[in-house]
Amino acid sequence: MIRPQTVASGGPTPKFTDYHIWKAVMIMSETKPVGRKTLSSLLTVGEGSTRTILDMLCDEGYITVTKSGAVLTDKGKRIRDMIKMDVAPVNVSDLTIGAVNCGVKIRGVSRKVTYGCEERDVAIMSGATGATTLICVGSRLLFPGSEYPVSPQIENALKKEFRLGNGDVIIIGTADDLETAEKGAVTAAIRLLGGIRLNKPTIDIPFQRNSNKELISLAFTIHDLVGRLPVCARSRDNLGIRIENGAVVDNTYTGEVLEEAMEFGTTIRRVATSGPYKGIRVIVAPLEVDGEVVAAVGVVDIRAMAGVDNLIRMSEDDD
Repeated sequence: MIRPQTVASGGPTPKFTDYHIWKAVMIMSETKPVGRKTLSSLLTVGEGSTRTILDMLCDEGYITVTKSGAVLTDKGKRIRDMIKMDVAPVNVSDLTIGAVNCGVKIRGVSRKVTYGCEERDVAIMSGATGATTLICVGSRLLFPGSEYPVSPQIENALKKEFRLGNGDVIIIGTADDLETAEKGAVTAAIRLLGGIRLNKPTIDIPFQRNSNKELISLAFTIHDLVGRLPVCARSRDNLGIRIENGAVVDNTYTGEVLEEAMEFGTTIRRVATSGPYKGIRVIVAPLEVDGEVVAAVGVVDIRAMAGVDNLIRMSEDDD
């Protein structure tokens, strides 16, 4: 892999990700040669972004471009083999929360998996509803970080699609459509493999991306700590998320109380007057870094609606 080169910013940011670079390489390994218009259609990105992807791959010596289209070089085929993964729709609705699921199998990388939270967060950031990570130990599929196996029905469904060996990993992306589910699973798998490192002609903004990933992890942690009450979170530079029952139900969320807490830099405790939690008490606290508000996280007190005593202090008098 090539170390990324730092370049100056300027002009519009190309609307593609590592997923599109991966998919371009896979398409060119199966269809050769392939023209820019055809590739653009298959990638579902604009011709400008496709041209940039081709230029990057050509500059690295991974492809050659002729009048007939682009083809992989021997060097490109070696990179293809490094990032190759098996991808297929899977029927495991009992395991996931989305309408459609796409599985990705990566060979022999189970040692890189901790608890699966990282893969889930990456998939969510790429637009998927979520992701489930499984590792193959011997001949069994287990949830990472435990010795708990998946059900025989789910294991059989996955083994129908993938030939599994010890140390393999399956990431199941879930979303409302197959393309988004695939993008979530593949993006998480690419990150697990170490990413696709090219000399990308766009400015990298690690603070915004990493802080959002960390915010998602923090939101899930709070969600577990408060007994799975709904949690919402939003960073200064990104749209937020809404978590219910252990899953992201909205990844483009913001709300009046979130915005208020970020604007005034103080904890807000009150009843929401709009949005999905209208009429319900919420508490939102700002997150500060070096004295600057960079995000806000809130908990929704739905237990009070059922007559259960609050787990959240709703007034300063309770402090």
